[in-house]
Amino acid sequence: MSEFSNVTVIKKVNSYFDGNVTSRTLRFSDGAEKTLGFMLPGEYQFNTGDKEGIEVYSGDIEVMFPDTECWEKINVGDSFEVPANATFKVKISSPVDYCCSFIK
Repeated sequence: MSEFSNVTVIKKVNSYFDGNVTSRTLRFSDGAEKTLGFMLPGEYQFNTGDKEGIEVYSGDIEVMFPDTECWEKINVGDSFEVPANATFKVKISSPVDYCCSFIK
């Protein structure tokens, strides 16, 4: 899907890791939320509340999923999921454009 319709965009930026990871929140009429974001090169660790589905639109990203010690490359156009209440790491080699869906 190349665009979303009928959404509310929260103007305030979500900023993490000294501004190296940023996103904006989208709210849908059914209550669902997604974020559209951008990550600069670096390694970052995230903690989830809800289960998350992440689509990668551009850039180079590797993910270390919960309870693993190996990096997995995610290709542009692919997506991955992370369970609720988990910790995962990402390694960014070139800037990444992404969409994160919060799955309840």
